Amino acid sequence: MSKPRPRKSGPHDHGACIDRAVATATEVCAARGLNLTPVRKRILEIVWRAHEPIGAYEILAELAKERDKAAPPTVYRALEFLMAAGLVHRIDSLNAFLGCDAPGRAHVAQFLVCRACHRVAEIDDPALNRVLAEKSRSMGFRIEPTSLEIKGLCNDCATPPPAAAAAAPEAPEAWPRSS
Repeated sequence: MSKPRPRKSGPHDHGACIDRAVATATEVCAARGLNLTPVRKRILEIVWRAHEPIGAYEILAELAKERDKAAPPTVYRALEFLMAAGLVHRIDSLNAFLGCDAPGRAHVAQFLVCRACHRVAEIDDPALNRVLAEKSRSMGFRIEPTSLEIKGLCNDCATPPPAAAAAAPEAPEAWPRSS
């Protein structure tokens, strides 16, 4: 099983991640004959800026700083395009969007979502995808490329306060701890 993609903390060059995401998006769109317009590209950059889920109205607020006529339909249409192209994922439980690390291939994205702090980690586990596909086929159900959200608590939120920590068992190491 792959390790979850943790939220980035500490010194990190978001610009390099954004540049890589835009370059990959440009390649994916060119290969599929899709048009990555300047507005779609800018919205992709905004989604990738912090490695955390971002809501449509937060994207709109950022876009409105640069464009006078930014409106909700513009953002929603661009997000629909980016999702259909596999460039971003929608985190339904948070009503937010997150950049996709593997837009070159269709997959059912698997996310661990902390119900307390809303931290999200993407798991890219082909074995889990195979099991889901096999089980759904055996039940006469076809999974559409989408996402699977598993809710719980990240290590930071599951760790009890120092006084209670001595009495509680250690939480499993499924999430990297923040520094």
